[in-house]
Amino acid sequence: MRNAILLISLLLGSSGLNLWAQPKPLYLWANVPGMQHERTRLYVYDDIPESKRQNIAMIICPGGSYHHLGMKHEGHNVAQWLNQHGIAAYVLRYRIGANGYHHPAMLQDVQQAMRYVRSQHKDIKLGLIGFSAGGHLVAMAAEFHQHNSLAAHMSVSPNTLRPDFVVPVYPVVSMRPPVAHARSRKNLISRNASQTMIDSLSLELHVPSNMPPTLLIATQDDPVVNPKNSIMLDSALTANQINHKFVFFEEGGHGFGHKPNNTKAPKWEPILLQWLSEQSILPTKH
Repeated sequence: MRNAILLISLLLGSSGLNLWAQPKPLYLWANVPGMQHERTRLYVYDDIPESKRQNIAMIICPGGSYHHLGMKHEGHNVAQWLNQHGIAAYVLRYRIGANGYHHPAMLQDVQQAMRYVRSQHKDIKLGLIGFSAGGHLVAMAAEFHQHNSLAAHMSVSPNTLRPDFVVPVYPVVSMRPPVAHARSRKNLISRNASQTMIDSLSLELHVPSNMPPTLLIATQDDPVVNPKNSIMLDSALTANQINHKFVFFEEGGHGFGHKPNNTKAPKWEPILLQWLSEQSILPTKH
């Protein structure tokens, strides 16, 4: 049996597939009265040698139109890569529309994840990175950090819910036609949402003056989420004089996440490290 497992591993490795050791999940709501049945999970990637460890943690929100989650290439792979650079990582399997959930369940999950991570690490820089619909989720958490969606379940310091930085990657931004990603909108707020609800979650309309530093990444040839979503968010960030950087690749499409063997994907990873250094979040040499 051991030889068979070794052979399978070698074959998968030679085929270019990436194997990863997925940690056991932590159930975020397990000890919260009235929420114990919720299956929100956080996968903790924090096994980093002290000599390499940075004073940073990042919560990762995979995409999937708020319908499903790209857990591997937009989650676990990203976490492993962050660990290689001394950054603790937490992959969030948040609640989704396919399982009957809508807003604010997703916001509750990411705020609960921030509360948990900050309870484990004192004085750490905590960032959020999300892809596609996960990009909407992390930008929403950054914009609405003064809204405590956990208030009915626990007491939380307001500062706990504000990320120190946020990285939306090819994000859904607007819920308003014609640029809205219809499937994400349906799963987030239902097909028959009112105009008030649609506007309330169109992030280009709600950038606060204390928005955290933002690295926005998108591609001009995105065939899934209209790149005007990112252009509109960039304009809103600029209008509100928010510390941010917009990286707009000419090519790359959608959904590339972090795939080590994908040579055609835009190289956003070194840009993230450089930006973190420019923000004095990472040291110049990392």
